[in-house]
Amino acid sequence: MLIDIDRLPKDGLRLSGDFDFMSLDLVEENAVFLEPAHAEVHVRMLGDEALVQGEITAKLSFVCSRCLTPYEFPVRSKFDLVYLPEELDANPDELMDDEIDRMYYRDRRLDLRAVILEQLNLTFPAKPLCAPECEGICAVCGEVVRDGGCSCMVKESDPRWNKLKFVVKDKS
Repeated sequence: MLIDIDRLPKDGLRLSGDFDFMSLDLVEENAVFLEPAHAEVHVRMLGDEALVQGEITAKLSFVCSRCLTPYEFPVRSKFDLVYLPEELDANPDELMDDEIDRMYYRDRRLDLRAVILEQLNLTFPAKPLCAPECEGICAVCGEVVRDGGCSCMVKESDPRWNKLKFVVKDKS
């Protein structure tokens, strides 16, 4: 959805709607949409700056990186962004610290779909977990430990041998 900056009303433009993204658009490769992403957005101009404020809600399914079980991941995220005209960028060779997080619009248009997708991707965890205390999969039998399906007895070594383990590791 492209927004023509020159056609924005003085008080801005309020938009509300669903965005149908493909799962391939997401940075999390195992994520699947359970519901379309919904966004409430307000775009207004302040001089040459495009101010974009809004909130995204979505429901996705992720795969836990420890136990490989799918789980529901609800998204509710607010954002407040400022976009500058691309002409102000002038393609410098080196960015200063205060310029790193600047965003630009091109040809007097703002791609709202790209803004929503970027903000949605930023809400994802680096390592998806179904629960912080997830113990994952048993290394012996391959069952999910959380479900109680694992009945493996983990053999604890005789503590008298622990000092020899370090000696063997040091020689390697």
